[in-house]
Amino acid sequence: MSGFGTEGTPRSVGYTTSSVTRVVAGLVTQVRRTTSVLTWITRAAWVVLAVGVVALVAGFWLNWIELIVLGAGFVCALLAAAVFAIGRHPYAITLRLREGRVVVGERAMGGIDIRNTSHSSVLPARIELPVGSTRASFALPGLPPEGEHDELFAIPTTRRGVIVVGPVSSVRGDPLGLIRRSVLWTDPEELYVHPRTIRMGGSAAGFLHDLEGRETREITNADLSFHALREYVPGDDRRYVHWRSSARTGTLMVRQFEETRRSHLVLAISAQDRDYADPDEFELAISAVGSLGLQALNSEKQLTAMSSHEVLRTAAPRPFLDELTRLETVKSPTTVVEMARTITRDVLRATVAVMICGSSVSARDIRAAGAVLPVGVRALAIQTRIGAEPSVHRLGSVTVLELGALEDLPRGFRKLER
Repeated sequence: MSGFGTEGTPRSVGYTTSSVTRVVAGLVTQVRRTTSVLTWITRAAWVVLAVGVVALVAGFWLNWIELIVLGAGFVCALLAAAVFAIGRHPYAITLRLREGRVVVGERAMGGIDIRNTSHSSVLPARIELPVGSTRASFALPGLPPEGEHDELFAIPTTRRGVIVVGPVSSVRGDPLGLIRRSVLWTDPEELYVHPRTIRMGGSAAGFLHDLEGRETREITNADLSFHALREYVPGDDRRYVHWRSSARTGTLMVRQFEETRRSHLVLAISAQDRDYADPDEFELAISAVGSLGLQALNSEKQLTAMSSHEVLRTAAPRPFLDELTRLETVKSPTTVVEMARTITRDVLRATVAVMICGSSVSARDIRAAGAVLPVGVRALAIQTRIGAEPSVHRLGSVTVLELGALEDLPRGFRKLER
């Protein structure tokens, strides 16, 4: 009776129930994380199984002992391979990227932390990590109870883009690769490979500063640039009454001003595949937009950035570069002329419009795009042509900068100031 309480119930019921609950919860978690049983069997295993079954059936049908032995050998090999997949995956695995954003050419560093969460040793396994379209594999040694293992890795970044890293999975299987059981442990993470940019220094800053405070033809009642006097009407601000003129004419006169306008930079990049002779021209265009946009944001200029099919976020440098990182070329009938019409329609107070395109855009289209922009908006075009010397020429109302390398961008803007 020592195993029962005073009510005749087992004393260990509560402990047993909680233990079973933990075990069941662990099994449920494992089932959720692991792939379905059918996915354990690789294509090679299905071939081995099919050959084995056909050999067995043919051997018994033809009474051919060699076929029976061959079929039995294939089936036994498949059963032996299944033994390698049996085993627990009692791990706690964490994927960490040292930084979620790097620049093209930098190496992104990361690591995988693995811990054995059980109270017994576990056999060696394999860790797999998808990185974009490739898959890295690491040998995981056997771990003692509560043992830990760290695996460091580096991701080369040769092209701009968003690389999906993960999810990390632990894999068990046979040496022949017939049976493969994997368990997913982490969520995938995104690594942003930002485009290369260059500091513009005083080139773009001076160019934009020259446009600040420029007078417009819009008349306002309060600004810095005096325009003329007119008679007072009810509702006018008494601070702008010109008392000397009022005394001389006998009529209350108020000052009228020409409205000045702070520079509002519009960067519009063509994302049409046909506008670029090769992908490197598009990458150069992306880098030019990034460099000019960062200059405007760091100088606290008003900035609007867009492609030929979407508006880009420009609230801060990081989301702006993230938008450029995701930008890809598309195939659509949109032209640079229609892009200029979008600027005219949607950016009402633009002062400078910079259209960036590739070498395949004709001079006629650039000229037509400049004619579409509103009067008073300074129109520039940056036309990328890999290897070309930076040069400046005019096409109608558009000043065109031909750009062959990102390093030439500041020099090209100094030519624009002349």
